[in-house]
Amino acid sequence: MSLGRLFFVNRFYWPDEPATAQLLTDLTRGLAAKGWKVVVVTSRPKRDGVPAREVREEVTIERVWTTRLGQRSLIGRALDFVSFYAGAGLALLRSVRRGDAIVALTDPPLIGVLAGWIAAWRGARLFHWVQDIYPEIAVEVTGYRAPLVLRPLRNRAWRRALASVVPGTDMARALRDAGVVADRIAVQPNWAPALLAPAADAVLAALRREWQLEGKFVLAYSGNLGRVHDLEPILDVAAALRDEPDYVVAFIGGGAQRARIEAEVRARGLNNVHFFPAQPRERLAASLGVGDVHFVTLRPGADRWVFPSKLYGIAAIGRPALFIGARDCELAQIVRARGLGASFTRDEAPAAAAQVRGWRNHPAEREAIGTAARAFAGEGAGLAVQAWHNLLTAKLAERGATG
Repeated sequence: MSLGRLFFVNRFYWPDEPATAQLLTDLTRGLAAKGWKVVVVTSRPKRDGVPAREVREEVTIERVWTTRLGQRSLIGRALDFVSFYAGAGLALLRSVRRGDAIVALTDPPLIGVLAGWIAAWRGARLFHWVQDIYPEIAVEVTGYRAPLVLRPLRNRAWRRALASVVPGTDMARALRDAGVVADRIAVQPNWAPALLAPAADAVLAALRREWQLEGKFVLAYSGNLGRVHDLEPILDVAAALRDEPDYVVAFIGGGAQRARIEAEVRARGLNNVHFFPAQPRERLAASLGVGDVHFVTLRPGADRWVFPSKLYGIAAIGRPALFIGARDCELAQIVRARGLGASFTRDEAPAAAAQVRGWRNHPAEREAIGTAARAFAGEGAGLAVQAWHNLLTAKLAERGATG
């Protein structure tokens, strides 16, 4: 029996593989299995053969046409956003009816504002799943304050929603500061991709041979090299280890900062730093497993506006996390409190390098971290699906009772 119609709106979904696409895929499949009628409004991938509309694992996927220029320039990225606003808005206007629920994510930025207008027009209910807080994160990255003119619209959309779900308490505080009442904010951590588990030793050995990393202790950064991530300290750690041939740093993925970081590596003569392309989900366990230690970073000032989900994938394959960012931010506190690794500020590269040496020389310590990490990751997608199911059921019933 269907519990009601849920429309999720996000620029990426399966078969695309950004973090929000993977999280949304896991969540919607889980909710559909519980009886919700789930529709995802998303963009069309670049690859051929993906239909504009299909039903997969009981989830209806509506893919709208958009430009895909974002990796080329900021103007191209803006065009991507605008084209998705237009396509997604029309799709929602065609399909959403009174009594439905819309769950807006945050890619593209402020899509929740548009979703709020449509929900009000159609008599639908609005929820937000806040993965990044715009426009503040844009101001932090660019230094330009002009986007803050949009903040009142965003705050109003948050306040009008039945609930907003955030991955951490720092971000929940930002919503409270915007005037969202506490009982309309839910903290639900993200999770590792479903079924992600340590790869077999033979699979790891094969990938190490392919990438010419045999016999190396690998410090990996896996995922988007985006503007919110503080990557220079990773190069500082590499510089501290440059005369020790057993250590290498591996960047796995692409993003806005990759070209600049590659140029910096060349300028600094860091021959112990290597770059590899982003890996498809089916190779994620192997590519994560190649790293003996994994970096997680946030640029100064960004920790309140974003919570990197890569920590959960690192934990699922049982590797230590080396977090570089503000000492008192939520992510650093989780790493320390749950025994997932160690945290350092961006000015502590020598200490971080010393920690890496210690982990290499004490495999038992790495194994203890791995055990704690796998336990932490085991709290993942199943609990999140149940939490979302409970939240949606309670909030929609509450609204139904009040009209």
